[in-house]
Amino acid sequence: MDWGILERDHELARLAAAAREAADGAGSVALVFGEAGIGKSSLVKALPEVMPPEARVLLGECDDLATRRPLGPFRDLVGSVGPELAQALTEGGDRHRVYDALRIELRGAPHPAILVVEDVHWADEASLDALRFLVRRVERLPAVLVLTYRDDELGREHPLRHLLGQVSRAERVHRLPLSRLSPEAVRRLSAASRLDPAEVYEVTSGNPFFVAEVVAAGGTGGVPPTVVDAVLARLRGLDDGTRDALEQLAVVPSAVERPLVNTLLAEGMAELAAAERRGLLVVTPERAGFRHELIRRAIADSLPAARRIELNRDVLAALVALPGSDASRIVHHAAEAGDQEAIARYGPDAARDASRAGAHREAAAHLRLVLRQRERHTPLELAGLLERYAVESYTIADSGAAVRAEREAVALRRSLGDARALGADLRWLSRIHWWAGDAEEAREAAREAIAVLEEAGDDRLLALALSNTSQLHMLSDRHAQAIAVGERAIALARRAGDLEILAHALNNVGSARWRTGDPRGRAQVEESLKVALGAGEVEHACRAYANIIWTLLENLDFAEADRFLAPAMELADRAEHLGFLSYLNVEMALRQLAAGAWDDAEKYAEAGAHDFVPARCPALTVLARVRVRRGRIGGDELLAQAWEIAVRSSELQRTGPVAAALAEAAWLRGDHLAVAEAAGPVFAEAHRLSAMPHRAELGYWLTKAGHPVEADGSEHPYALQTAGRWREAAHIWAAAGCPYEQAAALAESPDPEDKLTALAALDALGAEPLARLVRGELRALGMRRIPRGPLAVTRENPAGLTERQLQVVRLLAEGLTNPEIADKLVVSVRTVDNHVSAVLDKLGVRSRRQAAARAVELGMLPAAGS
Repeated sequence: MDWGILERDHELARLAAAAREAADGAGSVALVFGEAGIGKSSLVKALPEVMPPEARVLLGECDDLATRRPLGPFRDLVGSVGPELAQALTEGGDRHRVYDALRIELRGAPHPAILVVEDVHWADEASLDALRFLVRRVERLPAVLVLTYRDDELGREHPLRHLLGQVSRAERVHRLPLSRLSPEAVRRLSAASRLDPAEVYEVTSGNPFFVAEVVAAGGTGGVPPTVVDAVLARLRGLDDGTRDALEQLAVVPSAVERPLVNTLLAEGMAELAAAERRGLLVVTPERAGFRHELIRRAIADSLPAARRIELNRDVLAALVALPGSDASRIVHHAAEAGDQEAIARYGPDAARDASRAGAHREAAAHLRLVLRQRERHTPLELAGLLERYAVESYTIADSGAAVRAEREAVALRRSLGDARALGADLRWLSRIHWWAGDAEEAREAAREAIAVLEEAGDDRLLALALSNTSQLHMLSDRHAQAIAVGERAIALARRAGDLEILAHALNNVGSARWRTGDPRGRAQVEESLKVALGAGEVEHACRAYANIIWTLLENLDFAEADRFLAPAMELADRAEHLGFLSYLNVEMALRQLAAGAWDDAEKYAEAGAHDFVPARCPALTVLARVRVRRGRIGGDELLAQAWEIAVRSSELQRTGPVAAALAEAAWLRGDHLAVAEAAGPVFAEAHRLSAMPHRAELGYWLTKAGHPVEADGSEHPYALQTAGRWREAAHIWAAAGCPYEQAAALAESPDPEDKLTALAALDALGAEPLARLVRGELRALGMRRIPRGPLAVTRENPAGLTERQLQVVRLLAEGLTNPEIADKLVVSVRTVDNHVSAVLDKLGVRSRRQAAARAVELGMLPAAGS
């Protein structure tokens, strides 16, 4: 039996069953994960043996390049897929064409198709986007998408985490964590050697790759102290030519195509025969590669720096000489060889290829390398490179880098005297500042952009700058200014016949009018949507959808918002516009929060609480309000993060909801002073700007805390509650479909029966803090028989820990170290490190001892001696 598939029958059976289900039209995603060397590739290699006879297994691999190949694992499929997908991948550039071709390929006969993407922890951004596209659709395809990755290499900000979060919401997911081999399996593998199986197990901890290497090196007189030693021991006895060939291939972080092998090695593939016989390489007619990435790394890492540089120079020269070489590979080896001239020459092209494929992280990385050698470029060339780098950084939400690059580009444009280019850059700088949450800097750059472009004589650029300023005014609730400036932009856009700018400007003006109660406003925003859709301007269509939905949510018109949410999310999803998809997820979270569907609210909010700054603040606010209303810990920390973002934005649409959430949290814990501190200043701003929804809610909380506000005649339910008209407010909340707010309004009744009705609704929602206050009020009214309510599920796990994190807490309480916990749970130490960090964060503590004490306090663990 092949050592690589020992103790993997369960996983292979699961994958075979998934393939059979896919053949019947029920596609799925399979996650195969574990530490390096655990046998993920061996499992994949064994797949064809267990698949249905008609199944196709398609394999792509991600490489450990410094800057990844755009769509690298999918380019590996060329030669094993149909001409439509092969051509789309070869020509590159149009990622939507690639996506459609992928879907057609997986749908085609014969099926099922098993698409395996190995090592997705190294995937480029374009590949992750393509995988997101497939994950959302695979359940409707006769296919299984198998993703392998190292779970112990995923930090909190790793790009793969976003994809895994999406996979977790898919309908059919198979999670296949690979465990280490048992002592019995290690004994079987060691049987043919002279090694002590117990010693082998002790050294390797049952990692299959480590076991194989140690056993293979067994003739060296004992168990090597490290696996690197085991790999290097296997090189002994090879002739110098074979060792040189292995070292040459080891600096290439991917399989090496035959033309490159023939260029690098004097005798081509023939030089690799001895290494292949030793089991170090896998050689096919098309390419040669190491049997395992850890073998390649062991050899490469053993080389002196000077030798690595020389070998990378050889690869660089070979790639430059070969027609059609991937520019990203050229740049990788140029960087490894320290060839700055090659980076300056090929880096911009590599960045352009990456950007066209949607791999914006890789594009930014290439440009970052190029910009380290600024003296090699003229001021005009440098300005263009900085502008490109700023846009790529903006796209990947690296706001700091985007701002710095765009500022430098602006300074260069000033020195070059090009007013049009300067105005365009100032407009971009304004947008990037707003994206980063720096409102005042955004407004300053916007003002100068208009001043410069009014003198430049370019109506189109001026219209865009005016519309940008109109947008900033609208977002800051300065509606009169937004309308005045935006009308100029609309006129210029119509005169220039520019539908993109027209859609943008109509959106700003319409949103401003709508929020002031002008009936023309909604019509203008919907015209913006129609113009954008007609012109194929997806970004502007998504923004129009987002503003329509946001305003409807603020107006408590949830049924109407539902009408727009579905097509909006479908458009953003289909176009892979991830920024707006995040924002729309947050709007859906707000919708579910209002409906009392708090689990769904959390799910959608988590999908939006990532790098997209405009979505992160409201996403954190939703997550915090759910925790606060359920009585779970962590809400205060989330609100602190949201408030920091909101203050930097200086926009009421951000500060208003966070201040209201802070006030609600303070009220529920009985801190009336904190209610006033949170709500007072923002209420004053809402009053000054006549922002009715924020003014009504914040005024309500101030009144509850003993700081009554002047009635303004509004019929908003919070304003009615402020005026003591709780019953009318409860009716409005009920009609809008807001059960928590309806119960809170009913609870303000002096009638015990109304309070009991409110209590039943709160218990059903799991709103323990408010329910506790209502029970106290009922006792104060002399009620003797007050329903106890259901035992909250969170009583057993109030911090929302996962099952694995609960296991970690129990072991922490026993005093185990992270390595001891790793051994107990059969996972890597790094995985335990991540779990412990998450546990401390969720429990709101800083040390392991505090975590154990907090778990006891919350009733998650028994007290000592109990």
